[in-house]
Parts: sequence; structure tokens; C-alpha cells
Amino acid sequence: MAFPSSEELDQLVTPIAAAHGLDVEALKVNKAGPKSAVSIKLDSDDRADLDRLEVVSRQIGEFFDAEEAAGRLNFGAGYTLEVSTPGVEMPLTAARHWRRNRGRLVALGTGAETRIARIGALNEQESAVILIERRNRELVTSVLQLADAPLAVVEIEFANPAQEEMTLAEATFDDVVGI
Repeated sequence: MAFPSSEELDQLVTPIAAAHGLDVEALKVNKAGPKSAVSIKLDSDDRADLDRLEVVSRQIGEFFDAEEAAGRLNFGAGYTLEVSTPGVEMPLTAARHWRRNRGRLVALGTGAETRIARIGALNEQESAVILIERRNRELVTSVLQLADAPLAVVEIEFANPAQEEMTLAEATFDDVVGI
């Protein structure tokens, strides 16, 4: 069997991750010297904890080993497996990313056109999200259609957010749009 592609491994790993309530956010495989490197990023709505990642990592490793022994996978001289969460540098590209980061700050766009906003609720169809921004000391809300979303990345925030911002972030989509 040929060296597995990222797509092939994604199809094999997805059911294992899903059994633990996790989504495969990224999967990368590299032929790297004597050992191949397989990097898998997993996440969930309830934030993947380290204990769960350890269990899933062990199951994936055992599955890969069994598939290699059966001749259905071939990593060459071996592989190293890294299972982790995506981290804040991963762009928000799916509705679930916006949902999982509700209440956090997000940088929208690039360069001089970057906006910073707080993520509010998604609509029922998960096609639009509320953004909360402070302009001239006033809180302003807007609706961003996810299909039209620019590059968006979570911003690390060191201070506690203002309570009025969090109140809006925790409100339902319909309640904020009706304001």
C-alpha cells in the first residue's frame, strides 16, 4: 500500500473522533526523514480536554498500528502522532468555530482593514453571527453573514471584558437583532 494521504487518514480518523464528540479540524501528514509525522487537530463544542485527547490519541495510534500490521496502511519506517486542539491561530471558517468562540474577541480582515469585535450568537440557521464592537465608547452590534466573512482569527484577551459586552454576547440572536 502507498503512503496514506491526509484525505485518506481524515476518513479513517473522523469516526474515532466523532465517537468522542470531537471534530477533526485539521489533519496533516508528512514524510519526515526516518519517521513520518501525523498531526491531528481536534475540537468540540464543550472544549476538548486533555484527558479526552489522550484517550482519542491512544485509540488512533492503536488503530494506525493495527492497520499497518494488516497491510492497509504504510507509514514507511514508522510515524509520530501528535493530537492537539487547533489553538487560537486557526481561522474561523465554519459556523461551529464561531459558535465555539462566542464571547471572545475576533480580528476580522487583514492589515489596515482589521476590525476587532466580540462574537455574539449565531442565528438559528447558523448562517449569520452577531458582532459587538465599541465605537466612540458606544456598543454597536452588527450581523455578519458567514458566507461573506473575511479572514477571522480569535484575539487573545488579557483583561476581563466589560459586563455590558458579555451581556450582549450571551443574548440570543433574535434578542440582539430586535434591539
